[in-house]
Amino acid sequence: MSGFTKSITNAAFGLLFCLVSLNATEAGALEPAKSDVVLTVSGAISNTNAGETAEFDRAMLEAIGTVTFETETMWTEGVQTFTGVELSDLLSVLGVNGSQLRASAVNDYAVDIPTEDAVEGGPIVAFLRNGELMSLRDKGPLWIVYPYDSSPKYRTEVIFSRSIWQLDRIEVLP
Repeated sequence: MSGFTKSITNAAFGLLFCLVSLNATEAGALEPAKSDVVLTVSGAISNTNAGETAEFDRAMLEAIGTVTFETETMWTEGVQTFTGVELSDLLSVLGVNGSQLRASAVNDYAVDIPTEDAVEGGPIVAFLRNGELMSLRDKGPLWIVYPYDSSPKYRTEVIFSRSIWQLDRIEVLP
């Protein structure tokens, strides 16, 4: 497999998940996480499930719809296969009202990512690398990965600096 693939079935299921989640109790409410939370999003968002935040377990991220692409990275050897949710789809589910994302890792390292980076065919919040869950030791549980090999615009120091691993929270800034 090479390049970028997106499953129509996953996209349809993701849309259904969004509609069901938004109508679960009231507009703006997402279903609560049913297992370990891997991502917490706060800030300028319209849709939440834990007070003023949105908490996602891995199944919830998968339900949004998954994307798989192959790319080389400067932190791994050879071509890697990444699977995750497109950042644009995640922001859509959240009803983002901001212009910047402050993405933070387990060790409190943080980077700012403009919401304009979140485009179809752009970065994903990856939870699988080469078909396997990523452990904390192996840059997981989540890693924002751009399709570096798809375009020269994704092979810059600025983009590399936004590729945060061990991601566990995002704050949407106005």
